Amino acid sequence: MPINKIAIGAPAEASHPDTLRAALAEFISMLIFVFAGEGSGMAFSKLTNEGATTPAGLVAVAVAHAFALFVAVSVGANISGGHVNPAVTFGALIGGNITFFRAMLYWIAQLLGSVVACLLLKFATGGMETAAFALAADVSAWRAVVLEMVMTFGLVYTVYATALDPKKGDIGVVAPIAIGFIVGANILAGGAFDGASMNPAVSFGPALVSGTWDNHWVYWLGPFAGAAVAALVYDLVFIGQRTHEQLPVVDY
Repeated sequence: MPINKIAIGAPAEASHPDTLRAALAEFISMLIFVFAGEGSGMAFSKLTNEGATTPAGLVAVAVAHAFALFVAVSVGANISGGHVNPAVTFGALIGGNITFFRAMLYWIAQLLGSVVACLLLKFATGGMETAAFALAADVSAWRAVVLEMVMTFGLVYTVYATALDPKKGDIGVVAPIAIGFIVGANILAGGAFDGASMNPAVSFGPALVSGTWDNHWVYWLGPFAGAAVAALVYDLVFIGQRTHEQLPVVDY
């Protein structure tokens, strides 16, 4: 069972140079991602006075997030694994792909990266508000939890299939592209309902800087639950078992 794979690690790991470098890489990747993603919504709002509430705004924000996440994952992949998301880190922890102490440092770095990106955006734009994630008027909190859970399941399942599966082989940039694409597609699918976060850190930075915490718990519970289910399903079904029979060896 994947739950048996969870590794606590040693406290000393939290101060190991490799772990600190990996955490720094997560901080930088998150800063890049949030600055571009959140900034795209702010820029569209300044140009149109409507932001991402229109179809054109939603598409623009989805494309910006897809491109930014592709870059953020790519630049961190060889150092930290390019998680750029506390939910992805949690999914990796469930499957035994990262220790608890290392995951804790990742979470801190990811949250700090998001906050710093939002502070930089607020300063650089002359005080424009970094809009916190919010639910549409006809979407209840628990419906939003389910939405975030399903979208994050797709994201973390993609991460497992393209980056964490030991049978993936050498797929180069396929993983960052696939991860960016699924996030962009999910924003198009869920952006009009709850903003389509899939990432607690992406929700945390704007909420802290703007001081808006309405239904903020939704953007933690949904992504973490979706990540856990994706990790359990992929590890149990595809990593824990052989997915094909070896061809017979014939002597000629």
